[in-house]
Amino acid sequence: MTVETFKVEIAEALRTYDKFVVCLDKTPEDMEKSLQSLVEKAIKAYENRGPGLRHGIALDREVTVILSQSDTDRPLCGVYFNLSSPYHKQRTSRTARQHEGA
Repeated sequence: MTVETFKVEIAEALRTYDKFVVCLDKTPEDMEKSLQSLVEKAIKAYENRGPGLRHGIALDREVTVILSQSDTDRPLCGVYFNLSSPYHKQRTSRTARQHEGA
C-alpha cells in the first residue's frame, strides 16, 4: 500500500480544498504535499496498528487523514479539514497563568 493507492481520495480532497476551504497558511500546492505526507504517515500507522485496532490516523493543524479497516484489502480513506482560526487565542498553560498571578 502506498500514497498512490489513495490518489482518488487525495484528488477529491484537493478539489474541495481549492473550492471551499479558506486557509491562510497553505497554498493548494502546499496542501497537496501535506496530504501526501499525511497519507503516508496514516499508512504507516495503519500497517503498524495494535491488535484489535481498526484505524491509522495522521494529522496536522489543518487536516486529519484516517485509514479505516474495511471488508476488502484496501482500507477506507477519510480526509477531514480541521476548523480553526488564526484569530483564536492560544490557551495559556496553567504554569504560565500561575506565574502571572504570583
